[in-house]
Amino acid sequence: MTASAALLTALRLSDSMLPVGTYTASYGVEQYLNEGDIETADELGDLVEGYLRGVIGPAEIVALGHAHRSAAAGDIDGVLAADERLSAATLPSEFRDSSTKAGAKLLDLLTEIDEGLFAGADTTGLVAAYTEACEDGRTAGHYPVALGVVCQQAGLDAREAALVSAYGSVTGLLGAAQRLGRFGHTAIQTQLSRLFPVLESVCERYHDAELTAMCSFAPLADVRGMAHERADRRLFMS
Repeated sequence: MTASAALLTALRLSDSMLPVGTYTASYGVEQYLNEGDIETADELGDLVEGYLRGVIGPAEIVALGHAHRSAAAGDIDGVLAADERLSAATLPSEFRDSSTKAGAKLLDLLTEIDEGLFAGADTTGLVAAYTEACEDGRTAGHYPVALGVVCQQAGLDAREAALVSAYGSVTGLLGAAQRLGRFGHTAIQTQLSRLFPVLESVCERYHDAELTAMCSFAPLADVRGMAHERADRRLFMS
């Protein structure tokens, strides 16, 4: 893949226009705002940094990296193992549901596109086996795992795939807060710029980590996510 093609693929997979439904999830941010725990843009940035260091990096990027390596080796069992561990590390049921629905949509998109940036994807081999396992209920099909497979098939290396995933997660969390009407564009962009070094550091640390290193520690986010399931007012599915 040329440098330009790799960049275009990364942009495409991290774009909110990608029809996988991630824009419907706030992963607890809505509940933080509903309960008045986040009042300033800096507090929002601190929260997202906590997600990066406690969940996105050590859980999602570890799973993505393992899935990417497994896909490159044609190891479907390795991909399924990443799914299994990420399910175990994701406690709130809404978080799991959001992740698996987005993963299914991404796999559907990959198998439906015959031209363009996914033209080289092996949709009859490992992707087909993984999609079948998801449809049969043998694996969860979490979005970071599916994204790792898709990025590998599209020609991105594991570090690039990690950056795509982490960037999409961060912009999704910040975008959710913005769509809830609490923060303006400038404040959100300021926090995004502030988080770039953290995002890069987290991806560098975890994109090639062993699956056994996976962990997740964000207890307050987990509690907010569980409370969101019973909230009277909800604009997001998680």
